[in-house]
Amino acid sequence: MSAERKIIIKGARVHNLKNINLELPKNNLIVFTGVSGSGKSSLAFDTIYAEGQRRYVESLSAYARQFLERMEKPDVDLIEGIAPAIAIDQKTTGKNPRSTVGTMTEIYDYLRLLFARIGKTYCSKCGNLVQKDSPGFVVEKIKQIPEGGKIFILFPLQLHKGHTLEEEIEALKEKGFYRIYVEGELLDVNENLNLRKILGKEIYVLVDRIVVRHDMDEARLFDSVEMAFNEGRGNMIVKVLDSGETFKFSEHFECAYCGIEYEEPEPRLFSFNNPYGACPKCQGFGRAYGIDWDAIVPDKTKSIKEGAIHPWRSEKFAWFQKDLMRIAKKVGIPVDIPFKDLTPEQIEIIKNGYDGFEGINGFFNLLEENSYKVHYRVMLSRYRGYTTCDLCGGSRLRKEALNVKIAGKSIYDIVKMSIGEAYQFFQNLELTDYEKTVSASILSEINKRLKYLYEVGLGYLTLDRLSNTLSGGEAQRINLATALGSSLVGALYILDEPSIGLHPRDTHRLIKILKSLKENGNTVIVVEHDREIIESADHIVDLGPGAGENGGKIVFQGSYEGILKDENSLTGKYLSGRLKIPVPQKRRKPKKGNSIIVRGAREHNLKNIDVEFPLNVFVCVTGVSGSGKSTLVHDILYSALRKIKYGTYEGKIGKFDKIEGYELIDAVEMVDQSPIGKTPRSNPVTYIKAFDGIRELFASTHLAKVRGYTPGHFSFNIPGGRCETCEGDGFVKIEMQFLADIYLPCESCNGKRYKSEILEVEYKGKNISDVLNMTVTEAIEFFKGHRKIVDRLKVLESVGLGYIKLGQPANTLSGGEAQRIKLSAHLLASESSPHTLFIFDEPTTGLHFDDIAKLLKAFDSLLDAGHSIIVIEHNMDVIKCADWIIDLGPEAGDLGGYVVAVGTPEEIAQNPNSYTGQFLRKYLD
Repeated sequence: MSAERKIIIKGARVHNLKNINLELPKNNLIVFTGVSGSGKSSLAFDTIYAEGQRRYVESLSAYARQFLERMEKPDVDLIEGIAPAIAIDQKTTGKNPRSTVGTMTEIYDYLRLLFARIGKTYCSKCGNLVQKDSPGFVVEKIKQIPEGGKIFILFPLQLHKGHTLEEEIEALKEKGFYRIYVEGELLDVNENLNLRKILGKEIYVLVDRIVVRHDMDEARLFDSVEMAFNEGRGNMIVKVLDSGETFKFSEHFECAYCGIEYEEPEPRLFSFNNPYGACPKCQGFGRAYGIDWDAIVPDKTKSIKEGAIHPWRSEKFAWFQKDLMRIAKKVGIPVDIPFKDLTPEQIEIIKNGYDGFEGINGFFNLLEENSYKVHYRVMLSRYRGYTTCDLCGGSRLRKEALNVKIAGKSIYDIVKMSIGEAYQFFQNLELTDYEKTVSASILSEINKRLKYLYEVGLGYLTLDRLSNTLSGGEAQRINLATALGSSLVGALYILDEPSIGLHPRDTHRLIKILKSLKENGNTVIVVEHDREIIESADHIVDLGPGAGENGGKIVFQGSYEGILKDENSLTGKYLSGRLKIPVPQKRRKPKKGNSIIVRGAREHNLKNIDVEFPLNVFVCVTGVSGSGKSTLVHDILYSALRKIKYGTYEGKIGKFDKIEGYELIDAVEMVDQSPIGKTPRSNPVTYIKAFDGIRELFASTHLAKVRGYTPGHFSFNIPGGRCETCEGDGFVKIEMQFLADIYLPCESCNGKRYKSEILEVEYKGKNISDVLNMTVTEAIEFFKGHRKIVDRLKVLESVGLGYIKLGQPANTLSGGEAQRIKLSAHLLASESSPHTLFIFDEPTTGLHFDDIAKLLKAFDSLLDAGHSIIVIEHNMDVIKCADWIIDLGPEAGDLGGYVVAVGTPEEIAQNPNSYTGQFLRKYLD
């Protein structure tokens, strides 16, 4: 292979890499694999990408370089043949509540442009098309009237301020207009008019009378229309005498029938991030502080008679309930059926009142008026919260923007669609030749982006989905599709487990996208554990053989066929079947009456389903991406249980009827992939509370006692021994105006977090900073004999995190690592904690086959301690080990949301309707 056709790496020593040399073929799909902590990310991101980024920095301005050049050069002797590098990882979504899938992918920007170019505005009052009418347009309209039709060309009489009707009529005569049209009657102004009789009525002035013929004088017609527009200040009408039809026209951008003026569409009108286009009430967030209906009617299965309206159950406000019962009888609102079964019209009466009944809105107005009284303020706060904005209906836009439509759809109608639906909508969009011409390039960009998003398995996401609600895998695949849409050539793409969150059924779509990037002339490096993606690679690099200090070596590189035969590759042994995660010989059986049941789950795409979750067993919730798993488990089950058990829940709780069996558990915990902390000060050793023992140990040394140091002096979270320049972070954050914020080592302490005198205190030849730089496995050996410290660290090692450093900053941990640190903390507390329902969302993120085996043992420990586990998962090695499976689907989005199958893995595998079962079958065989 020539030097131009490969990337050459020599002497890479970043983190645990053992001075490795490597040659990678360009324009190939390359997979880096190996056990967790073997050095895959260190090689892909911290060496190859970091060097590509550093070289890019050299092209920036002197101002940017003064900060960015302080970025450490990767510890590598030589890298040759590296192209401009683009990293697409799982930590790309921010917390910005204004960011949506549409804005992330730039589709929304193109939609704004499209609606400004070819959108048609419709009157909000009468529904007629609003447009600027020209004389030529009116003439063409007249020519469409049937042959022989008699028409009047008229304009509305303008009454000027300070002028009488008599004076206006005289002015008409002077201009040569002698006939007016009032309520179907043509009157001659030269005759004695009863002005009092016509005052206050719509008066039109006759410009011309014409009989429509194919050979009529178009010049005369055009002049008459133009004159009518001029005299009518841009407004005129054509009255067809035979049919009685009236056509109104306006040269202004206003409704010719209602006279309501509208703003001409422009891109900023459709932007909720711009004050011009944003809803004035919610400022473009789509949610505003108001009455929380979920708090007012917490149990929608109750009837009005049973007290469904919570605030009216109290004696103080019982008269509102009595008033409602009176009105219900009068207007026929049933009071014995569940509140959820009432019609929108009936709920409208309950909300806004009727015939002396104030309604819920009137009730809250009463509370507002008396809010100077404490108990009224408390009452208000109990039933108020952030809910869908009632002014814009959640669209985030001014109502004028929603009057503009394409093919009968507003921009909000389109962003509410799933990506798959939107793609179909634009594929089938029928336009005029003119509209096709002016929108061709815009539609091309929209279709291209929607197609790529659909192909990476995200067809179920809606365009208005908030970015901060996306999983790491979803965010990464969105960025992958966006990158593909940019059509770069000769670039180096580096991806971190793009298969996360993807059902095995859809993996082939992702592979197709990765190959498309390669075929466009790019090099694609993927850090991955997925069997199918590894099999599809042109070149495989397997790192190991172990994690941390036991890793960092190239175990194998070459083809898929080669790794299957390699005796040294742990990955190869699992791929070939020589090693495997065994199917449990015995499964725990659910006990009757020992389960939590969700009734009537109908949030997002869930189809009003009842789902039973057995307790004290290992339950897996499965199904294709977008089938409703997270909605069911996170938005409904977890959120509702948090509210029941702890009284409050900050997020939105999904729609459901009721939950049964919640009294069978004492607590509920969501073990997700969110960071363990927001700053570099948060780290594994403090999270699992092992640092307390370490600080006490250092404070007990001879030098610490002589100097009077307490355990607090060895804390980087409080003043005393920490470096005050970086306040114990070890890093200083530099805010870049147009680039992402960067963290640079503190120049005062060189990243060691502590003052120099504290670092003089040593235990067994190591200071506190040295200890924080140890891996978990190293620290277990170092602190041998100190059970308080070692027992806690061993739990981290048991979940496959022996390779991470004790003081590793939270912002450098992957989602999967953060999740397993949380799992460790729960394992430590599990022996003494009451019956807890643990919910895991894709815990296999970042895990090698060998690490999944460790994870399953950790699950067994929780179950043996008397707890319950629910896992959302796509990994078949985990699913086959579950005691019970709840499979949702059958498809994503609107075609999903049903319970396809429930039962043991063996039962699911035999179900012909289950996609999960189809893939599970070969794992059980």
